[in-house]
Parts: sequence; C-alpha cells; structure tokens
Amino acid sequence: MPNKTIYVSDDDLPLFQRAQELVGGNLSGAVTTALRRFIELEEGRQEGFEEVVLKVGHNGVRQVRFSGALLGELRDLNDKRAEHYRVYRSRKGKYVMHAQLSDWAEQATELSTNWVKDLTNWRRMLGVGEQDWGEFILVVVDTFEELKPHLPDKLYRRVADIADRPPIEELDI
Repeated sequence: MPNKTIYVSDDDLPLFQRAQELVGGNLSGAVTTALRRFIELEEGRQEGFEEVVLKVGHNGVRQVRFSGALLGELRDLNDKRAEHYRVYRSRKGKYVMHAQLSDWAEQATELSTNWVKDLTNWRRMLGVGEQDWGEFILVVVDTFEELKPHLPDKLYRRVADIADRPPIEELDI
C-alpha cells in the first residue's frame, strides 16, 4: 500500500489527534472520510448544487440534509393557512418536494400584556421571517411527474419547463 506523508502544523496537531481519537486510532480512515465528503460537496457546488437542510415533521422537529438545486418555490397565504412549497433536484437525479403547511387554527393566538411578544407573533402570522410551526412534508421521487399530486398546479407548470435541464446552462459566448 503506498504511503503519503502529510505535514501538520503545530497549531493543527490537536485537530488531527482528536480525529484519531474519534475513529479509534485509524487517522487514515478519518482523513479519507473527510476528503470524500469535501470532494462530494465541492464537485456538487461546481455543478450548481448546494447543501440543503430542511425541517421535517410536525413543527419541523427533525432535519434532513442533501445536495440539491432549487428548481422553484411558491408561497401562498389564504384564510386557512400559509403554504410554502419548494422543489429541488438532488445531485443523484431525484426530485424533492418540501412543503410547509401552517394552519392558522394551530397558531397560538393568546394575547398577553407583552406587546413586543404579540408583535412578534403577528409578524410570524403574516409570513414575515421564518415560520417555525405547522407540518413540514418531504417527498422524494425518481421522476418529476411523480410530484404532480403533491404540488399546486401553478408550481408544477412553472417547474416542469426546467425540471429536466441541467442546473446551470453553460453558454459558450
């Protein structure tokens, strides 16, 4: 097996020692794992993908992460709820739909004597800032057509035109 020598500065030595502790003494395994992750992220970034972290479940209590490119999104506020849909193409070619559906009836509407807190709640209800309540839904499918039942027609039509194109179109101009 070929050997490679890596020179480590004195300042970085604790980092390498901690990595070696975490992998049970096999520093080569830790370096290889880190390099694989770095290469995957960097190649994806160069291809137009980015790391996406999404909330999932009731009130977004869990999170998922993948490498993807945003194809389109739609926000809608109506008298029943706030809706936020996003569609991604993953680096591995799958299509991802993420929806946040926040029913107004579930929003806490208690009035308090703290007007600053009440103002903050009104900002959340009006969609100002990130809302952190409601159902966070994630659907992953192999083909874009499989997303049709999960998306509003308006967003489906908007994204259908670009779904099968590369995330970045190179122009030779």
